[in-house]
Amino acid sequence: MQRHLISAADLTRDDAVLILDTAEEMARVADRPIKKLPTLRGRTVVNLFFEDSTRTRISFEAAEKRLSADVINFSAKGSSVSKGESLKDTAQTLEAMGVDAVVIRHGASGAPYRLATSGWIDAHVINAGDGTHQHPTQALLDAFTMRRRLVGRDAGLGQDLVGRRITIVGDVLHSRVARSNVDLLHTLGAGVTLVAPPTLLPVGIDTWPCEVSYDLDRTLPKSDAVMMLRVQRERMNAAFFPTEREYSRRYGLDGDRMARMPEHAIVMHPGPMVRGMEITAEVADSDRCTVIEQVANGVSIRMAVLYLLLGGAEFAAKNAPAVTPARTTEEK
Repeated sequence: MQRHLISAADLTRDDAVLILDTAEEMARVADRPIKKLPTLRGRTVVNLFFEDSTRTRISFEAAEKRLSADVINFSAKGSSVSKGESLKDTAQTLEAMGVDAVVIRHGASGAPYRLATSGWIDAHVINAGDGTHQHPTQALLDAFTMRRRLVGRDAGLGQDLVGRRITIVGDVLHSRVARSNVDLLHTLGAGVTLVAPPTLLPVGIDTWPCEVSYDLDRTLPKSDAVMMLRVQRERMNAAFFPTEREYSRRYGLDGDRMARMPEHAIVMHPGPMVRGMEITAEVADSDRCTVIEQVANGVSIRMAVLYLLLGGAEFAAKNAPAVTPARTTEEK
């Protein structure tokens, strides 16, 4: 594992499989009467959130507390940031407090990378979502969910997603989840197809390691997993499609469309869902929808990332067996 987790594109296949396998071990903690490990006892982790969040922030906080870390939650609203304090000054304040890791969500793409490489702070940096750029732990929990459902909980250990076909549908232009998933799923060997209106695809999409389609009905019968994306109106400054009804008719997933998917195929959504827009209530509440599983798996994945970045390597080094040096010829 590297020192920071900034982008899903930074992970090798072995890195990603190690995180997924470690998350399987962490998931077993949730089945215990006491859901705690002492791994990060004495370590301090700051959740530095400049954007609103519910699932990601709570998921990271739960993961940190289950690993016995000391947790500090920082929200830009009501802090010195709202008074004009810069990211550098905030980082140096945290450095003075002696934090060991910073989980950062920021509206500006590249903010976590800047924090990790600037020298402002000597702590591990984990990207919890930056602008429309990356959200690596979301991609990891999505891959973890896919591997569990499509390969199996125990059979999936050590395995990647080679040969699996994943379809991602919706607002790709504004989605850091789509970018992260394309990078990670390609690394894990899966084939990815993006389905969206031409207006909701970014410039340079032809350089991404995936296929592009404008016809959802044609891609569904050959998909192992279909991930629906929310239309992010808060990031839009223009009209990207005629009406909500038109968008839902062409790119929404309803019961009829779900019936065209293979029997083993699953439906995914990073949340929050807008029922009736990109997904109907019938699909969202079906057994094939993994939204709740994704939330639960998110805690396991974030525990794995924190463990490997902050505790795993040092624990392995401390517990490595002592090596007795070979005796020389003279000693013998």
